Amino acid sequence: MNDDQKHHDHDHDHEEKSPQAIRTEALESLLIEKGLLSEHAVDDVIANYAQRVGPMNGALLVARAWTDAEFKQRLLSNATQAIAEYDFQGGQVDHLVVVENTPERHNAVVCTLCSCYPWAVLGLPPKWYKDPAYRSRIVREPRALLAEMGLPLDKKIEIRVWDSSAEVRYMVLPMRPAHTEGMTQDELAALVSRDSMIGVEVLEASSRAGQPS
Repeated sequence: MNDDQKHHDHDHDHEEKSPQAIRTEALESLLIEKGLLSEHAVDDVIANYAQRVGPMNGALLVARAWTDAEFKQRLLSNATQAIAEYDFQGGQVDHLVVVENTPERHNAVVCTLCSCYPWAVLGLPPKWYKDPAYRSRIVREPRALLAEMGLPLDKKIEIRVWDSSAEVRYMVLPMRPAHTEGMTQDELAALVSRDSMIGVEVLEASSRAGQPS
């Protein structure tokens, strides 16, 4: 599989739009036409989540958990309470649960009913997260789907899939990459990607260093 194919598979960039996307665009067009919403306001919200809200917020939490054992324990025990001190804007984290990846267990997150997602810590959800194909297959055949998305996992590794809902949303605490012992929290945060916090990517210091998340 070449790089272009992997990128296509990873993004699930289908030409046909999902029913949710079609409804969203229709509603947006109607609100703009009636003067109840402006294109500028829509663009500003998107920019806020994509560039200022996240996934930088989530990356900061991950980096701190990697370097602060006490914070990590609080994050895994009660994530909503642990992140309250940050006063993140954007919502969808009133009932946040963080699950930890280990050498023996890999976690992935989905919302099988719609697209529930912790916006305040992960920013805008990727298109493939809302795709019916991802939402159904990650539950039925997670190992096969993750492999197609560029993440083949050893059969010895247990895979757990967490279903987000209106009541609770999940975020993955990825494993810290090897050979990062001397890095600062800011440097570590730069290694963390949105996809690793959804559970469809494993971080590698050599390939992620210096790249935006």
